[in-house]
Amino acid sequence: MPLKGFNSWATLIVANADHAEALRLFLSMLHQQDCHVNMLQLPAWIILDATMDPNALAWTARMINNSRGEWFSEVIIDESEGWDKQEHLYVHNSYSLRNLYEFSWVHLYAMLALEFGVQSTTIIKHSAPIEPGLFQVQGILSMKHRIRKAEMDYSTGLVSATILVLILSVKLCESGITSSYLRNDDLVHGMPLDSDVFRAPPGYNAPQQVHITQGDHEGKGVIVSWVTPNEPGSSTVVYWAENSSNLKKTAYGIVLTYNYFNYTSGYIHHCTISNLEFGTKYYYEVGTGNTTRRFWFITPPKAGPDVPYTFGLIGDIGQTPDSNRTLTHYEKNPAKGQTVLFVGDLSYADAYPFHDNRRWDTWGRFLERNVAYQPWIWTAGNHEIDYAPQYGEGIPFKPYTSRYFVPYKASDSTSPLWYSIKRASAYIIVLSSYSAYGKYTPQYKWLEKELPQVNRTETPWLIVLVHCPMYSSYVHHYMEGESMRVMYEEWFVDYKVDVVFSGHVHAYERSERISNIAYNITNGLCTPTSDQSAPVYITIGDGGNLEGLVTEMTEPQPSYSAFREPSFGHGILEIKNRSYAFFSWHRNQDGEAVEADSLWLRNRHWKTTMEHSSSL
Repeated sequence: MPLKGFNSWATLIVANADHAEALRLFLSMLHQQDCHVNMLQLPAWIILDATMDPNALAWTARMINNSRGEWFSEVIIDESEGWDKQEHLYVHNSYSLRNLYEFSWVHLYAMLALEFGVQSTTIIKHSAPIEPGLFQVQGILSMKHRIRKAEMDYSTGLVSATILVLILSVKLCESGITSSYLRNDDLVHGMPLDSDVFRAPPGYNAPQQVHITQGDHEGKGVIVSWVTPNEPGSSTVVYWAENSSNLKKTAYGIVLTYNYFNYTSGYIHHCTISNLEFGTKYYYEVGTGNTTRRFWFITPPKAGPDVPYTFGLIGDIGQTPDSNRTLTHYEKNPAKGQTVLFVGDLSYADAYPFHDNRRWDTWGRFLERNVAYQPWIWTAGNHEIDYAPQYGEGIPFKPYTSRYFVPYKASDSTSPLWYSIKRASAYIIVLSSYSAYGKYTPQYKWLEKELPQVNRTETPWLIVLVHCPMYSSYVHHYMEGESMRVMYEEWFVDYKVDVVFSGHVHAYERSERISNIAYNITNGLCTPTSDQSAPVYITIGDGGNLEGLVTEMTEPQPSYSAFREPSFGHGILEIKNRSYAFFSWHRNQDGEAVEADSLWLRNRHWKTTMEHSSSL
């Protein structure tokens, strides 16, 4: 199994001296690597924990020393509690060498010391089928509070063994990683109008296309939206907290319709439920009589610096078989996303003849299975513009803004296309790539006022959603986000934005922490440079749209690009506390969502050291 994708730090785990063959296997695999961008480079060092059995320690040291000059330039044996020279040594990724016992599953428990003012310990459980070679376990390990032991629980025999933790620092080629994974590039088609995922609920005028989003700035409100196809019906929502069905309440909404070319919409209802309790499961009902439909949602916890929360990341999803796979994989992801951050391009109705608005209806029914139960935070993309004067349609964003309400007024925005919300420990800013954003425009003035008022002691994670990427190394849509980058990047650095998520490019890419803000028209400084105050830029426009994937990339891979791959998939952002969050990207592969890239994020406001990343 190739050791592809080691970035910066990795942890190797060997049980004891009886597993000599396992370590020899690893060393032999190092020898087999080609000198390429994914390849381990010299020098490297290994640190041994002296709490293991002395005989095993001596043997392992001999094994490593025998390889010095080939792979390892220095060996340090830790025999004391003193780590003055390595006070802030962090490890991102854990790998276990396969031992030679016969077993099919392994659970590896890794203790993680995470510093965020006060110290806490977290246990991560990883379960995976064992193949010859290595398997991946994610984690951050502070050597200031370093792990001494872990436990391997073999499913056959339940054998426990104390294992030695070896920390291996490797120097990489300077380029990022371009994944070698190849997808089937067959042309993608939209799912037929009679697909089962588009099926309308039974009953005359039954509510359909039910979806929710956050309804206020703080997280105590929910906007419930739905469509009745035949007549207006009721615009009320009946709701109650779990275990309190005798205390039902009613919220009253509005109803509207719109016309687009030769299409007239159904009756679109929007109802805001306010003053909910944090961290509470609520049931809600829409419709009347025998067509009443019941759903539920869970409100976020109250905002706070160490409140954990998990977001899903999806963009450019459309309504193709690949779209269905992406949504299914997200729903089955064991990380269990609680809210989706959607980075634009929803239904792709404008890609069908005459901007076929029936495709807004099919898309709403397709997505209902998820978005009726957890909020999606909406970002407008270019496929939401729907500006078509050739059909007499001159009002941009008309179908989108009619169907998808957001709480923009709660953040003093003048437009539903840019706004902000707080959710748990995150402050989320949504921007519009396709509205005016130059100096003195409403969006510019709003963002200029918005960024300074973010309270990072309450919501330490500052996240920006914008459809068009500011950094991308794919040929398609190359540098389309450049003018917005020029306008806003310096603010992102000054206010230490943690991560910027974008779509538009139908592929996946993750950047290094870089900025390009030194240029002043005469100095010629126009190359992105490493900047630890800058955000990571992640493009995740790979939801499954009918336009297919983009595969042509700029070569050589730019230094700012850490990992890129043209595959469909989704992302997960797991906020752990004020200091750390874990991002993972899951490609649609072989019927499963395979974690193909990952990154531990160190909060820019609270950081005391740099994080390191890895890809597999």
